[in-house]
Order: sequence, then structure tokens, then C-alpha cells
Amino acid sequence: MLRHNKILFPVLLALLFVMMFAAIAFGAVHLSGADMLGGLQHFFKGEDPANIHQAVFMQLRLPRVLLCVITGAILAVSGVLMQGLFRNPIVEPGLIGTSAGAAFGASIVFVLAADMSVRMKELAGPLLVPLFAFVGGMLATFVVYSLAKNTRRVSIMSLLLVGIAINAVGLSGTGLMSYIARDPQARSITFWNLGTFSGASWLQVFIVGSVAAIIFTISMRYSKQLNALLLGEEEATYLGVDPQKLKWRILVMTTAMVSVATAFVGVISFMGLIVPHIMRIFVGSDNKKLLPTSMVAGALLLTLADMGARLFLAPAEIPIGIITSVVGAPIFILLLKRSKVLQQKGGFNA
Repeated sequence: MLRHNKILFPVLLALLFVMMFAAIAFGAVHLSGADMLGGLQHFFKGEDPANIHQAVFMQLRLPRVLLCVITGAILAVSGVLMQGLFRNPIVEPGLIGTSAGAAFGASIVFVLAADMSVRMKELAGPLLVPLFAFVGGMLATFVVYSLAKNTRRVSIMSLLLVGIAINAVGLSGTGLMSYIARDPQARSITFWNLGTFSGASWLQVFIVGSVAAIIFTISMRYSKQLNALLLGEEEATYLGVDPQKLKWRILVMTTAMVSVATAFVGVISFMGLIVPHIMRIFVGSDNKKLLPTSMVAGALLLTLADMGARLFLAPAEIPIGIITSVVGAPIFILLLKRSKVLQQKGGFNA
């Protein structure tokens, strides 16, 4: 009955808009509906905000919430794509090194940007950090996938073990960048590694939103192929799917999304793991339904987490990565137990 519930998507969408309004309204500075409406009116007229509350709404709170919504959708969709690709519900970009590699690439720019050529900065502009993050994330994902693959399939145990190793390498690289950085840079990298939306801007919303919109549209075209892949690579080939091409396209799309988001907001773990698993309970494994519902649910849950991060210790702020990790880690352990990865015997029974 749950899997044929047609009102789930509109209900999630309505809850998302309610949560966005609440996230904008509540914080260290409380905003009313009149402040929001007045800020939008002045914006569309090309005028400056009339007061401090309208300025907070237009310059701080609204871009932050929008970036949070887009990032939550990205992490959830990337989790769906990764889990469909590897045919396992305990895979997500953070576990196979994508996020750690992207973080390392972004930290290189943070620390060494002053030593880079002016020509490179002019050519890349605001895309310099996302480009380095994409290269780092893609390299880490490729290494994990290559080492975990055997002749016929990707072993989930190998994937997790190699992912742990590559995550450690990425974190070590980021730690090295923090060590050689100046104090303000090191503090920024440390706080950024825990995930934060405090530096959200309209430029970031535009860049991350553009990448997300393009890849979301493309990913929906591959939903049928991912459904066929659930039957196995050999069976998918009989249905006209090229598994190798599909894998690389999904990996590139997922890495691009996660890397761009990570470059701006830092590392946010477990969202790509929790959301698809929850939505799979309601809509099943059909990716045509799972992708859009996970997209909205990811945006909803990350917006809720960000609002909690701002309100728990207001006016101070808890890094959002701490909240997602505290909630996500127990769920990940439960998933491991359900998949019997933690119940395998060692010794002669391995």
C-alpha cells in the first residue's frame, strides 16, 4: 500500500516549502512574513533592502536555505544513483572516497591559491574550487572502484574497505593543507570539513543549482537503465543496456554533483545513505519514483538539520556535519547488520 501511495510526493513537497519558510523565519534574528515579502518587493524593483531584517533575509537567510535545499537534493540523488549502480543499499559518496577526495582538492585551492598563476585564476574564476574538487573526487572514486572490482562484479566488502583507505588518504591530504596553512585558513578548513552553510551566497546558489538541474534532468533519463541493472549486468545487457558505459556516466555525474556541493559547503556525511533507504520503504526500488522522492526528501531533511544547527546553540552554530553524522552513523550500523556484513565469520569460515 505504501509503495502505491500517490500523495507521497506532493506531501513531501508541501512539507519542504513549510520547512523552508520556518528555516528562513527562525534563527538568531527572527524574520516575519512582512520582512520576507518586503525584501522580495525591493529586490524585484532593483532597490536596496529597507531595513536590517530585509537585508538579513535577502543576503543571508534566503541564499543559505536555497543552497541547503539544493545540497540536500544533490546528496540524496547521488546516494540513489550510487546504490543503483552498485546494487547495494549501503553505498553512498562519502563512504567510497568521493567527498574526501573533493575536500582535498578544494583545500588545495584554499591554501595554495595565492601561488597559482593569474592566468589560471582568470580562466577558472569562481569555478576554480569546484574544478579542483571535481578532479579530487573523481580520482578518489576511480581508485576505489578500480581496486574493489574483480573480474565480474564489485565486492561490497572490498568497496567499503578500499573506501576507508581512500578516505584516510583524502583526510590526510586535507590535514596536510591545514598544517601548512596560516591560522585563519586552517580554521576555515577545519570548520568547513565539518560542513557549514554559513558562507552561502547567491553565486554559490547559482553554480550549485545549475549543475544540479542539469544532472538531475540527465539522471532521470537513466532511471530505466538503472532498473534494468538491478537484475544483474548480464541480464541488463540482454535488455539493451551497456553496463560499463552506464557505470562511468553515473560515476561522472555523481562525482560532479557531490564535488561542486562539497567545494562550497564542506563534507556532509550519511545524507546519501539515509534518505534513499527511507524512501525505498515507501516507493520501492523503482528509480523513476525513487529519484524524485529522494530529491525532495533530501532537501527537506537537510533543511531541518541546518535549522537545528542554527537553533540548538543560538546565536552560535553547530557544524551541520556533526548532526548528520550523529543521526546517520547508527542507521549505517543497522544497515550493515541487516545486510549481514557485520555477521560474517572470520578465521577458517571467512
